[in-house]
Amino acid sequence: MKKLISIMAVMGMASALSAQTPDKPKDTGEANVFTTVKDARITGIQNQANSGTCWAYSGQSFLEGELLRIGKGNFDLSEMFVVSHSYRDKGRKYVRLHGKLNFAQGGSFYDVLYVLKTYGAVPRSVMMGLNYGTTKNQHSEMETGLKAFLDAVIKNPNGKLSTAWYPAFTSIIDTYLGKLPEEFTFNGKKYTPKSYANALGLNPDDYISLTSFTHHPFYSKFALEIEDNWRWAESYNIPIDEFMRVMETAIDKGYTIAWGSDVSEKGFTRDGIAVLPDIEEIETKGSDQARWIGLSYTERQNYINQMVHRADVPEVEPTQEYRQKGYDNYELTDDHGMVIYGIAKNQIGRKFFMVKNSWGEAGKYKGHWYASYNFVKGKTMNIIINRKALPDDVAKKLGISNK
Repeated sequence: MKKLISIMAVMGMASALSAQTPDKPKDTGEANVFTTVKDARITGIQNQANSGTCWAYSGQSFLEGELLRIGKGNFDLSEMFVVSHSYRDKGRKYVRLHGKLNFAQGGSFYDVLYVLKTYGAVPRSVMMGLNYGTTKNQHSEMETGLKAFLDAVIKNPNGKLSTAWYPAFTSIIDTYLGKLPEEFTFNGKKYTPKSYANALGLNPDDYISLTSFTHHPFYSKFALEIEDNWRWAESYNIPIDEFMRVMETAIDKGYTIAWGSDVSEKGFTRDGIAVLPDIEEIETKGSDQARWIGLSYTERQNYINQMVHRADVPEVEPTQEYRQKGYDNYELTDDHGMVIYGIAKNQIGRKFFMVKNSWGEAGKYKGHWYASYNFVKGKTMNIIINRKALPDDVAKKLGISNK
């Protein structure tokens, strides 16, 4: 918007002096229009609601996708079965380490695989985990109470730990999430969690974690130094270009991918888009410096938000060094677990990964996100894939059979 200020001169001499205030940049670009290139079958969108259990939702969703892929049909696995067992194991470790462990709602994909292998699985209908008066997850009270109890135990007021602390701890979990089923009937058959897991036909050892950082040697394994990796699970480390090729190969072969990423970024919108915007270029794109400086902070942020949704948004080209710097500076963090199930392109040919989220049917795409190739390359912490999805050359370098 332009505003003209006219000043009339005195002494009969008229001189029109004018000045412009800054224009607000306008979004003249097109919004993304996506065309699917390749996708795999997935189960329906779920809602983790007010709980930090994305790792359980995405991990179980990933396994459900595997069951679809191998022709087992549509399954709906209980996340709270995994959460309950993980809290139990985490509590024991927390006490053994005198509280020097992250005890919170977060976890990792490996927790899901560990529970499947060690304890089994149950359908969601057998263990909903809603025993505290709500219809959706609400875990803050439970987490706070559990941690306070464990902190009291660690203070060791009796001089040594009693035999009662662990049963008392698990009774809190059971009160909120329900008791772990020892036996149940589903579709007319009786199961234990272990026999149900065996009936699924998934081998937890078929799944591997991959990451890409330079502070450990490539083609080796290391435990990602992130708080939610409390089981200290190891990931294979490969260069970022190979890492991205692995992801594309997996999708091309019909596999889904459990994806751990950083969603605290400005480019990860709450409306179904994730891009890696080049803020410096956006600040000058279509706007001279004087006009940009004249905008308020709110106006600048609104303009950036508009640009993020454009098909031609300028993006950072992430490198191996970019990733490492982000990790070392806490700019690449382990915020959220999701499932990648496909590849799409927008109308100008940019490549996006198709993502299943666990925030209910939120956003423009009803619970699905489109994450640009650059965003995934720059902001992925780790992925879980079936080892059989590995390209032959990468499998050979890692010493893994992909057959």
